[in-house]
Amino acid sequence: MSQRPFIAALFAVSALSGCAATPPSYTSKVVLPDQFLGESVRQSNLDSTPRRLQAWWTLFGDSQLDGYVATALQQNLDLAQAMARTQQARAGLSAATAALLPSANLSGQAAKATQSLETPLGQVLSASPGFDRHGESYELNLLANWEIDLSGGLQRSREAAKADYEASEAGIAATRLTIASAVVDTYIVIRGLQARLDVAERQVQTRRALLEKVEKLYAEGLTPEVQVRQASASVSEAEARIPALNVALDGAMNALDILLGTPAGTHRTELTPHRSLPAVVRIAPAGTPSELLRRRPDLIVAERHLTAAIARKDAATTEYYPKFSLGALLGGATSVSSGNLFSDRASQSAVTLGLRWRVFDFARIDAQIKQAKGDEAQALSAYRLAALRATEDVENAYSAAANQSTQDAVLAQGVADLERARSATEAAYQAGAVSQIEVLGAEDAALRARDARIQSMTGVSRASVAVFKSLGGDI
Repeated sequence: MSQRPFIAALFAVSALSGCAATPPSYTSKVVLPDQFLGESVRQSNLDSTPRRLQAWWTLFGDSQLDGYVATALQQNLDLAQAMARTQQARAGLSAATAALLPSANLSGQAAKATQSLETPLGQVLSASPGFDRHGESYELNLLANWEIDLSGGLQRSREAAKADYEASEAGIAATRLTIASAVVDTYIVIRGLQARLDVAERQVQTRRALLEKVEKLYAEGLTPEVQVRQASASVSEAEARIPALNVALDGAMNALDILLGTPAGTHRTELTPHRSLPAVVRIAPAGTPSELLRRRPDLIVAERHLTAAIARKDAATTEYYPKFSLGALLGGATSVSSGNLFSDRASQSAVTLGLRWRVFDFARIDAQIKQAKGDEAQALSAYRLAALRATEDVENAYSAAANQSTQDAVLAQGVADLERARSATEAAYQAGAVSQIEVLGAEDAALRARDARIQSMTGVSRASVAVFKSLGGDI
C-alpha cells in the first residue's frame, strides 16, 4: 500500500491547522476626544515652548529635591519589586522562545554487576560455556526532540510571554513615574508646612502682644472684659494650630523617608532647616488625548496585557489541531567484553515522528477557549477604562492647575494690599494717629492672608506635579 495518500493528507491537515492559528486582524479602538476640554481657559497657564517631560522635576529648581528623586529611583522598594517582576517575565519569555527550538538531552550510564550463582538464572547461566558472572556495561546517548509548530500555538504563547515582558518593563516606568511624583509632591508639602509653621509662630507672637495690650487697657478700665476674652481665645487658636501643623509635617517627613527606602526619621535633620517652596512651573501643552496612549506607561501596561490575552486565546484555539514532533536518538552501548563504546558495532540510532491530537478532548478545549476569551474581554475593558481615566486625570490636573493659579493670583493681590495696609497703620502709629492695638491687628490680618497664600502656592506646585504625572512624564 502506497504511503503517498497518507502523507498528502497529513500535510493538508497541517496546512489547515496552520491557517486556523493565524492571528486575526484585531484592533482595539478606544474612543477619545480630539483635544482636551477648556484649552482656551488654560492657555494663560501654559508654557508656549513645548518641553520634554524627561526629568521634569528639575524644572522646580531645587537641588535638594533633585537629589531625593535620584535616591528614590535607586532605593525605593516598590521599584525593586517591579524590577523583580520584570526578571520573572524575562525568564518566561526565554522559556517560551526555547519551546520553539529543538531540545536535546545527553544521557549516559556505566554499570558493574555480579550475577549470583545461587539463583535459578545464575544456575542456568553458569552452565553456559564462557559464562562470566562479573560484567560491566557502558551506554552514551544523545536524544533530540522538536515539536513542529505547524498550528502556531507555541508562537502565540511566545507572543503572549513577550507582551507580558513588555508590560513589566512599562510597569517599571509607571512605578518610577509614581515614585518621582510622590517624592516631589511630598517634598512640596513639607516645605509648605514649614512655611506655614513660620507664619503660625509669628501669629502667636503677634496675638500675645495684642493680648498684653488689651489686658493693660482692661486693667485701666478702658476696655470691656469681652475684648480680653476674645484676644485670649485668638491666642489659643493660633497656638493650637502649631501642633496640628507639626503632626502633618512629621507625617510628611516620614512618608518621604519611606519613599527613599530608608527608615522613618532618616532625613529629618537635613529637612529641618526651613527652605522656601520650589518655584512654580509653567506647564507645557498636553498634546492630544490619543498621544497619551503612546506615552503613559500605565496605558502601555494595559495595552500589552490585552495583547498577551489575545495571544493566549489564539494559543488555546490551536489545541483543536494535531501536534507533530520529530525525535532522534544517536549513541552507543557496549560491554567491556564486546568492544569499544564508539565502534560501529556499538552504535545505536532511531528517528521518530510523533503525533498528538486531542480528538476526544474538545469539551475541555472549548472551556479553555471560553476562559481565554473572557480574559481577553476583561483586558480590553481594562484598557479602555484606563484610557478614559487617563484623559480624566489630565483634565482634572489641568483644571486644578488653572484654578489654583487663578486663586493664587487673587491671594497674592490680597497679601500685597494687606501688607500696604500694615505699613500704613505703622506710619499712622508713628504719627500718633492710631494705637498699637490697631498695628497689631493689621499685622495679624496680613499673616492670615500670608498663610492662605502659602497654602495656595503649595496647591499650585502640587497641581503642576499632578499634570506632569498625568501626562506620563518621560522617565
